[in-house]
Amino acid sequence: MRTENPNSYHESLNEALLTAQKSSFTRRGLFSRSAKVAAGGAVAALAGPAVFGYQSAMAQAFAGPVDVLNFALTLEHLEAAFYRDFNAEFGNDDFTAAGFGENVFGRFQTFEAHEAIHVVALVDTINSLGGTPVGEAMYDFGVTDVASYVATAQVLENLGVGAYTGAAQFLIEEDALLTAAITIQGIEARHASYLNLINGDVPYPDAFEPALTPEEVLAAAGPLIVGSMPDTGDGSSLD
Repeated sequence: MRTENPNSYHESLNEALLTAQKSSFTRRGLFSRSAKVAAGGAVAALAGPAVFGYQSAMAQAFAGPVDVLNFALTLEHLEAAFYRDFNAEFGNDDFTAAGFGENVFGRFQTFEAHEAIHVVALVDTINSLGGTPVGEAMYDFGVTDVASYVATAQVLENLGVGAYTGAAQFLIEEDALLTAAITIQGIEARHASYLNLINGDVPYPDAFEPALTPEEVLAAAGPLIVGSMPDTGDGSSLD
């Protein structure tokens, strides 16, 4: 558990997400980001966990479909661990005592099940492509109570939606993989909408979903990963 003020920690995490979304959500950026990324390379190594010198699934150029899937898997591991750990710590009585409805904890149990299924699906797909799936890292989410748990869940799910939206362009030549990724992205979006609602925010804030670059995702999620970032594996492609 973190000893620092959990509210300030959550605010800093949320600010990182909002900054990434604002930098992505412009009409010009919406239609030109693919060309920009193709011209400049997918990702540049950033400060934060990347300073340890490890190649990470969120801090290097994608060498092929396996790298893209490992990028997604890095986030799914994070989300799966998040729900698994805090659903074990808090229960229905804790949620109702914090002012949430009787069914909210059950929704969080469903989120946990979904994220675990996403992890299995991505691991199986990466293995089938001859790649090496990234493993689960160690995390520090800064959660101290149900309120900070629910607030952080909102940030993570919205981050996941933006990450999948931004990464879709890197699977544009792989129809089956792109379709599979979109089926996961759709569920992440449903999670995010529900969490926006119970946190008092608009479930569908914009007409277009901001597409986050991998480096923007790293800026928001990287501080949650303790120690070294996960390795991408071997960067296998389908060629």
